[in-house]
Amino acid sequence: MALKSAMAASGAILVLYLIAHMYGNLKVFAGQESFDGYAHALRELGYPLLPEHGFLWVFRIVLLASVLIHIYSAAVLTIRARRAREHRYVVKKRVQRTYASYTMRWGGVLIALFVVFHILHLTVNSIAPGGKSDSPYERLVNGFQPEFWYVTLFYVLSVIAVGFHLRHGIWSGMATLGVNKASRQGKINAVAVVIALVVTVGFLLPPLAVTFGLVS
Repeated sequence: MALKSAMAASGAILVLYLIAHMYGNLKVFAGQESFDGYAHALRELGYPLLPEHGFLWVFRIVLLASVLIHIYSAAVLTIRARRAREHRYVVKKRVQRTYASYTMRWGGVLIALFVVFHILHLTVNSIAPGGKSDSPYERLVNGFQPEFWYVTLFYVLSVIAVGFHLRHGIWSGMATLGVNKASRQGKINAVAVVIALVVTVGFLLPPLAVTFGLVS
């Protein structure tokens, strides 16, 4: 139960982060000044109480801890479930599973690879299709030009994986917290689907807008 609670709590932190990050990404439609201003404000958030970049580092540490706890909990629970199935030899119960639950494992691997690439591309600026830039706006616009369609495709597939992961994660988290009662399942499923769709579409809009020439 402790691992399930840890997985649910860390998952909630990651969901909140995704929503906040998606909101920030959408500022690209307000233009370079607004987008770069937003990125600069994050670096100075909490100053002078915190040193410059201090809030970002605190946030990154909390986020990294949440990711590690989430992955560890998922791995241990998966191993335990596999061992339990191996010892079950009389009665086999067929459990209804959504497509999202089937793709959680490999979707998680794709998301992990994507996160590494995403940081190196748009944060660290060490991978720079289209050219390096000190401007976050220019890094985003440079990286999703039509000639780099494979970058956009990888981004799209990864974000879709995030959507499936998010939908199933919210559902599982509600079950862990004990609020996934039969009478509420329809509403909880609707909330999970809506949140997953909003986050997925919100993350896809900026790169696709750049690729199709709507943002330049």
